[in-house]
This record gives sequence, C-alpha cells and structure tokens, in this order.
Amino acid sequence: MKRIAGAAALLVLVAGGGAAAADLPHPNYYTAPAPLSAYSWTGPYLGGNLGYEWGTTSNNPTRPSGFAGGVEGGYNWQTGQLVLGGEADIQLSGASDTFAPWKFTNPWFGTLRGRAGYAVSNFLIYGTAGVAFGELQAQTFGLTSESHTNVGWTAGAGVEAGFAANWSAKVEYLFVDLANNSYVLTGTNNGLSASLIRMGINYHF
Repeated sequence: MKRIAGAAALLVLVAGGGAAAADLPHPNYYTAPAPLSAYSWTGPYLGGNLGYEWGTTSNNPTRPSGFAGGVEGGYNWQTGQLVLGGEADIQLSGASDTFAPWKFTNPWFGTLRGRAGYAVSNFLIYGTAGVAFGELQAQTFGLTSESHTNVGWTAGAGVEAGFAANWSAKVEYLFVDLANNSYVLTGTNNGLSASLIRMGINYHF
C-alpha cells in the first residue's frame, strides 16, 4: 500500500508540474518589419533613354518635333526616404519642322540637372531641374543654313522603379528651353522651347 500511495503522489507531482509549465508564457518570436525603403538608391548609375520631343521656335512659325534618344549618368544619395542626386545626359534628336521658306531642326541637346525625390520601397518619385544646352539650326530654300549652340534651362518630373538588384526603369517628362540667339539668316532672334517625354533604363553600380 505504501508503494501504491507513493506512486500516486509522484503522478500528482508530475501532472502538477506539467500544468504549471503549460501556464508559463511562451517565447515571443518577433521579426522586425522591413523598412519602407529597403531598396537602396545610393550610388552611381549609367543608362539610356528613348522618347519624343515637340516644341516651338521663337519668332518663327516652325514647330520642330521628332524622336530623341541618348545616354545618361548620375549619382544618388539616400537618407531615409529622401533621395538627392545629380544627372547629366546627351541626346540626339530628329526634331524638325518646315514652314516655307524656313526649316528649323534641333540635332542634339543635353542637360545637367539636380534631382530630389521620395522613395517608397523600390519606387522613386522625383523632380528635376537644371541647365540645358543644344544646337538649333535654321535653313532656307534647302541651300543656306546657320547653326548656334544655345544655352537655357530645363525642369521636369518622373517615376523610377527598381526591378532587379542593379537595374531600374523610368518614365520622365522634361521641359527644355534653349534661349534665343541672333540669326543672320532669319534677321531675328530664335530659340527653342520643347517638351520631352521619354522612357529610360539604368544600371546601378
């Protein structure tokens, strides 16, 4: 009987200990959420773009338009969700228009701009502004031509999305204003104000 009573007491102790252990709080396995801007935009990049340009020639009825494409490069600094940077690009353009007897073309242009944006994960919404420069060529009767390199300003905005560890794609709008120069051929000052919508792809180093 003593052995039976001892065994019963041992069973009660074991059962009580198990119940007490069940009452103990379980470990809280906590995983910190990923930050809103886990994708890093910091560093240099290089890429290309293709788009369409359309605009007006000052003091002239021509409205040059055509496809434009080129290369771009820049650098970004990211702090939190704020992204600051600079970008330069050079474009070849087929923008031209003829209004007898005048023909104006914009064979090439480039920009040097600052950028400021807001990053949400792998998306960057940004504004950009800076200096623009490019060639504006006047031609008459298909025989005589005159070209000047004009300097002006540019501003715009865009959205860029990172789709791989080192790659991003963007859609961007720029307004480009190439200031007036005096043209002997037209006898007046001519410049170009143009809009540019383009898509681009960048490789981030």
